[in-house]
Amino acid sequence: MENKYKSVIDEAVVKLYDRYPELDEKYGEAGRKKCYEDNIHHFNYLESAADVGESKVFSDYALWLNSVLVSRGMKSDHLIDNFNCIMESLEETGVEKGEAFKLYLKQAIEAIQSADREEPTSS
Repeated sequence: MENKYKSVIDEAVVKLYDRYPELDEKYGEAGRKKCYEDNIHHFNYLESAADVGESKVFSDYALWLNSVLVSRGMKSDHLIDNFNCIMESLEETGVEKGEAFKLYLKQAIEAIQSADREEPTSS
């Protein structure tokens, strides 16, 4: 993917790390780099969803990714917050397909939250 979303991704990573300074303490610069790389993957899927005009492409990816992250000890909130940072960055930059991307991100957040509510709780 060409780097046409670099400014959006850079801004989203800054926002996320500003909100969670403990991420810097825990993961440092390597964590920022990994977050940036993850966001490139998010944009690849956002592009695919926009190309076929189907938000489910991105929502399915987000649900799969969330299940992987949760299995590795992360919380759904981490991915949701990252998606929120991306949406805010899209608002500020006005990139092509930004409106569609924001819609897909919002629907993915709703899908993750819905899946979390449906998960059986272990007691």
